[in-house]
Amino acid sequence: MIRKRAAFGERLFQTGNYLFLILVSLSFLLPFLVILSSSFVSENELIRRGSFILVPHQFDFTAYKVLLSGTSSLYHAYYITIMRVVIGTSLNLIVTAMMAYGLARKQLPGRNAVIALVFVTMLIDGGLIPHYLLMKGLHLTNTFWVMVIPGLVSAWYLIIMKNFFSQLPDSLEESATIDGATPLRVLISIVFPLSLPTFATIGLFYAVGHWNAWFDAMIYINDTDKLPVQAIMRQIVLQYSTVDINQSVIASLSEKPTAESVKAAVIIVTTLPIMLVYPFLQKHFVKGVLTGSIKG
Repeated sequence: MIRKRAAFGERLFQTGNYLFLILVSLSFLLPFLVILSSSFVSENELIRRGSFILVPHQFDFTAYKVLLSGTSSLYHAYYITIMRVVIGTSLNLIVTAMMAYGLARKQLPGRNAVIALVFVTMLIDGGLIPHYLLMKGLHLTNTFWVMVIPGLVSAWYLIIMKNFFSQLPDSLEESATIDGATPLRVLISIVFPLSLPTFATIGLFYAVGHWNAWFDAMIYINDTDKLPVQAIMRQIVLQYSTVDINQSVIASLSEKPTAESVKAAVIIVTTLPIMLVYPFLQKHFVKGVLTGSIKG
């Protein structure tokens, strides 16, 4: 009898736990579904049913026709963003890995002092005005590299990667060194292949950061044709900016898109690509983060 009650209680707990997690997941998914459905709502349906529409009666693609027309500025903004993600993430991983590998060597002179300086940057920030003056003094303002160089190394990701490198057996590197391998060769041929989960996790975090970034572009870049897609999205969402939407395409349409549908469509267009990357690297998340945080 006691076992039956225990088994019943366990099943009841699991059922309640599953229901709770399903409700939480739906609460996260519902806003995205509302934005997605709003991008397909026509002006007549918006007037008839109101702003909160989960399932449109008739799907209207007018907003996407405006945003994805041949002369839309979003294409060039996408190019800037993709270049930033590819170049920025690659440089982030290279510089972070090289610095983390050096700090993971216990025989490195001044190692603890450098680690302390890295940790201090997580607590103290110079402020926006000093940052701007520094970028201006380096002649990086209004250039592509102002979105890449200032954030080459994240202190948090550096510490995670350093901790992972510290866990690798010293015998692997010692045997390679005896065979004549240089430290750079050891890093490329031995350490990198063993660090793929950590690289995939941190690389995805860097990539998502580059993809979603807009503040640095708004501060340091003046030319509209150098802005990434998130900055263009911000202008459209906040202002429904006529600069960023092809007016000739709008004029040629029999039914004009609503401001809400255009805003929702640009959110979907700028968010969906990076969301599609998550399923391919999700399996590396837990392993990549945990392996770099077991010991300091």
